[in-house]
Amino acid sequence: MTGSAKKIKVTLIKSLIGTKRSHRATVRGLGLRGINSSAELEDTPAVRGMIKNVYYLVKSEA
Repeated sequence: MTGSAKKIKVTLIKSLIGTKRSHRATVRGLGLRGINSSAELEDTPAVRGMIKNVYYLVKSEA
């Protein structure tokens, strides 16, 4: 692939209190710490799967 890879901006919009431990780990794996924290990640199938797993906690933008 030439040029820069596509990026996805992910923002944590809900609290992790009361969520499954695996979902908390997924959010940490995305590089998010607290509410309103954001991370810009490469658009890969693995990242998309992680976002799909915690869709109710995060907001994603292309």
